[in-house]
Amino acid sequence: MKSDRPDQRSAEADVYRRLYKTPQWRALRLSKLSQDPLCQWCLEREIVETATEVHHARPHRGDEGAFWRGPFISTCKACHASRGQREDLGQDVVTFRADGWPA
Repeated sequence: MKSDRPDQRSAEADVYRRLYKTPQWRALRLSKLSQDPLCQWCLEREIVETATEVHHARPHRGDEGAFWRGPFISTCKACHASRGQREDLGQDVVTFRADGWPA
């Protein structure tokens, strides 16, 4: 079945995705990036990378209360697009320490 939505997201997702455009989210995001300016997932591998994204450590699944509560993780764009998406989809994420061994 073909959707009228170009990105194939559900109508329910549209509701919570609007929250990312609010002044409250922009302020929360800026605060988190100021508090933790480096990608936390890169730091686990002893890589220093500037964080540009704020990830919900626990997926909110459209729950507005959970959306605002967090907890949040500062990440770089690459980590957010890969590990963050896998976590959100409930997929296993294998992480590795700086020495190459699984974490």
